[in-house]
Amino acid sequence: MQAFLYSSRLKSPIRKTYLHLSTMRFLHRSWLVSKSLYNQRLFSTSRKLSQVSSRGHLAALRETLKISEEVIDALATNKPVVALESTIYTHGALGNDLDLEGIVRRNGGVPAVVGILGGVPTVGLLPDEVDRMIAGSPKKVSRRDIAYLVGMGLAGNKIHGGTTIAGTMILARLAGIRVFGTGGLGGVHRGGHESFDISADLTELGRTRMAVISSGCKGFLDIPRTLEYLETQGVLVSTFADGRTGAVDFPAFWARDSGVKSPSIVHDEEQAASIILAQERLGIESGLLFANPIPEEFSIPKSEMDAIIEQAVEDSTQQGALGNENTPFILKRIRELTQGRSVPANKALVQANVERATKIATALSRLIAEDSISSNKSVKIQPTPQIEKRNSPIDDPTEEINVDSRADILVAGSVAVDLSCDYVGEDSLEHPAPHLHTSNPAHIGQSIGGVGRNVALAAQRVMQNPKVRLCSMIGDDIAGSTILSSLQTSGMDTSCIRQLSREHYPSSRTAQYVAVNDASKNLVLGMADMGIFATHSFPEHWNSTIKASKPKWLVVDGNWADRDVRAWIQAGKSNGAHVAFEPVSMEKSARLFCNERNLESLGIFPKPSVDLATPNQYELAAMHAAAQRHEYLDNPRWWEIIDAFGMRGARDRFVKLTSADMTDDGIPQQVIQLLPYIPTIVTKMGSGGALLATILKKGDPRLLDPAYEKFMLSRCLNDHPDVGGVYMRLFPAAEDVDDIVSVNGVGDTFLGVLVAGLAQGGRAENILNIAQKGAVLTLRSPQSVSEDLGILRSELSAAAI
Repeated sequence: MQAFLYSSRLKSPIRKTYLHLSTMRFLHRSWLVSKSLYNQRLFSTSRKLSQVSSRGHLAALRETLKISEEVIDALATNKPVVALESTIYTHGALGNDLDLEGIVRRNGGVPAVVGILGGVPTVGLLPDEVDRMIAGSPKKVSRRDIAYLVGMGLAGNKIHGGTTIAGTMILARLAGIRVFGTGGLGGVHRGGHESFDISADLTELGRTRMAVISSGCKGFLDIPRTLEYLETQGVLVSTFADGRTGAVDFPAFWARDSGVKSPSIVHDEEQAASIILAQERLGIESGLLFANPIPEEFSIPKSEMDAIIEQAVEDSTQQGALGNENTPFILKRIRELTQGRSVPANKALVQANVERATKIATALSRLIAEDSISSNKSVKIQPTPQIEKRNSPIDDPTEEINVDSRADILVAGSVAVDLSCDYVGEDSLEHPAPHLHTSNPAHIGQSIGGVGRNVALAAQRVMQNPKVRLCSMIGDDIAGSTILSSLQTSGMDTSCIRQLSREHYPSSRTAQYVAVNDASKNLVLGMADMGIFATHSFPEHWNSTIKASKPKWLVVDGNWADRDVRAWIQAGKSNGAHVAFEPVSMEKSARLFCNERNLESLGIFPKPSVDLATPNQYELAAMHAAAQRHEYLDNPRWWEIIDAFGMRGARDRFVKLTSADMTDDGIPQQVIQLLPYIPTIVTKMGSGGALLATILKKGDPRLLDPAYEKFMLSRCLNDHPDVGGVYMRLFPAAEDVDDIVSVNGVGDTFLGVLVAGLAQGGRAENILNIAQKGAVLTLRSPQSVSEDLGILRSELSAAAI
């Protein structure tokens, strides 16, 4: 399938149905996150870490630690997140079919593989990134190694590193993750009381609060001394009873029993989750070890395993395998002595531990949500400390905003909570659409979205030195606080996002959007509550925002009311900014050409109010119809520009530059008729690519450039002082894409990359193909804006020269 430049959120000309969602209690419940989660978003309730979580430290952390957008959104929306170590892939011997991430997802969680990719500590590695690590001779990374690899990366030496249990705990904790599923813990080696050969996993558990789920420690270690050492470090050790009564043994990895009684037991995941929450509330900084015995059908009897381990340890001593060589040697020897049985046992226990970890994380999320429900009855949740004072709920949004610095790009648009419901019924192969008038099974995912947010994030990710600012509105509710936290964790500037107080704006709910998709993830029905943008208007505040930011480009999306779309545009022009309009949908695209009664008129070339618009073909038709309906195409000044184009008898030229089908559909004709109001229009044509049309001013060197000749639709033949000609060029789709993951945000990404290039001084015709490449990256990404847009930075900078 060819890369499709979709309009914001939509795959077809069937447009969204807009309904308020106040009756959708299930959506509201999913946002009831505990007060403690908001008060310490990245660092939970850690007293140690909160002492250093100044704005400067957080900014430095965001620059150093990369967290995937999926993980950021999951943490912000209280989804269960499970950390996974990367050494199991980079240095393990269990093969590549563990499917640990799939296990997390099938049990309702979000996996977060942790590692160091090219010197960048990353939480939420994608499968292809793990493959890159494996192919790049990665180092094994514990606490002592993290700063070395990251520092070398800052110095230009990009080294990959697979994180051990200790290394994974540190980075996962910094990201705000609570639960970590792994295989077997390191421990005190036999003779460790003399050699001091003690795993860093144990000391890390003593100082980093993380719930680690493992099948005890490796069976060939000194288990009694390991438990004593953990006790000294203040680490809770508790074993799952799995239906057993009374005292139970601490597991010995391949064997369910070790002969050493566990210090404590838990009976189910809910008990484990309660302990984790209690540890956090009390501010106790040590970790927790939940021992999960290997599934019985894969276990090797203790007596048999003891004999094999004794032989393997004896062989390692004779071979002189010490230090870092000791564990790999013993594991290899055990594999040989068990005739390979240890490997499937190892795989089974890792998979069982990750499944249990996900169930614990799910129970913990449920506890946090329930705690928030009870707290909300009497306690008003406050914004996070990372959210600056200027984001606090405000009573007077017209007050002049204090902006720290100028911005290259200011995006005035929506930010919203997105809920995506994908139908997964048993009959989905034969009947991919959900059934009407009944409940349907679905996979439901939540994220932070909104057209404005997506455009801003895309521009930020693709620029070398991004100065991008999002201007939007949210309510003083849980969803609004979550959005602020998520945006700041993404590194976005939120100084121009205003949170309207409940006292003075009781109806100002944070925007929410629900997409109901069929089994192929095609949109069936969209429902949006964007009332906050349609009912609240603060033009004086917006003007002061633009005046303070002094942007080169202002992007306005169509979610605002008619009068406010016009107010934003006029504020941008009066402060010297170029203005781009993102239509959003067929209905909202018409807002640019609304009834102008009591509004300042829309400017016409050479002094247009809007410099750029990026509709798809259906939004273009809606804009053209609105312009006709409200008599924009009867303006004498419009006729002057049209006459200067010299377009009589232009059908053959339209067909040559586009196609007969496009010409028959009236697409180039509609573009030409809107160009006097919008001198550059990029029409997204789906599998047909993108059609660029722009007015060239008289004296523009492109009028005489041979490279532009074949794309010159017309030249001015009269004495108009400003019009030189019209450039029209159809850009084919960037590439064929068969591995589509999601269409959400594809069109937004396209505009974000395009405006980023324009803000750096580039021309649309030199940037458009790069914008299409950015759209393809998002097409292949589960996020609404691909995290890989950075790979286009050099190309975009070169094109903008």
